[in-house]
Amino acid sequence: MARLFITPREINFINDLTKEIIKDVVGQKIFYYSISASKTKINDIYDEAPEKIFEEPLEIECLVKYQEPEFKTGQFGIEKTQGIEAYVQSKDLLDKEIEILTGDFFTYGTVIFEITSVTVIRNIFGQVEHSDGIKIIGKQSRKEVFFTKVLGPTEEKYTDPDAIQETFVQQRGFKSNKLGKTNDVRSLQKSGVLDAPITGPKEVSEKGDSTGSGSSFYDE
Repeated sequence: MARLFITPREINFINDLTKEIIKDVVGQKIFYYSISASKTKINDIYDEAPEKIFEEPLEIECLVKYQEPEFKTGQFGIEKTQGIEAYVQSKDLLDKEIEILTGDFFTYGTVIFEITSVTVIRNIFGQVEHSDGIKIIGKQSRKEVFFTKVLGPTEEKYTDPDAIQETFVQQRGFKSNKLGKTNDVRSLQKSGVLDAPITGPKEVSEKGDSTGSGSSFYDE
């Protein structure tokens, strides 16, 4: 598509629209653990780190797709390895100054994954400098490689306070919501093309449930 018709305003609109779907509708997230370049010591001879130090986890909104599990026969019987794909909005990473690298780790549910691939999904209307997202491929990691306490939601069989997500709050371009800081940026609001939503972020929580049966949509 010609740049004559797809201007920066259209690019911003597409980015804001994909952010809205991922962050204000879908609500899936991973917790990303990057290797600390400043804290991890590299062996001068082997150019490797005998012990890797990780930064604090970053919560990243995304679309998640499980891959078919792989089964291998090992020393202790059949081993199941889970793979996963996570789709992250590119402009959101730029706005938050996050760079996702292979070799880092993330958690989703109760499983820890090592990132084996990070690729650009596609350019926006053929404009090479703009992409609509990246695809992260992760393979289930062994505990001896990387281990941490997983953050919820995990599974409903667990009794941890965060095992089940009871509340979901939209972001809608606000720097914070009732759950805390979001650092969310919507380009059309930032440039003054659109005003911020008058009613603010909506939520799914017990506030929207008048019957006592569970969380529901709340818009007041």
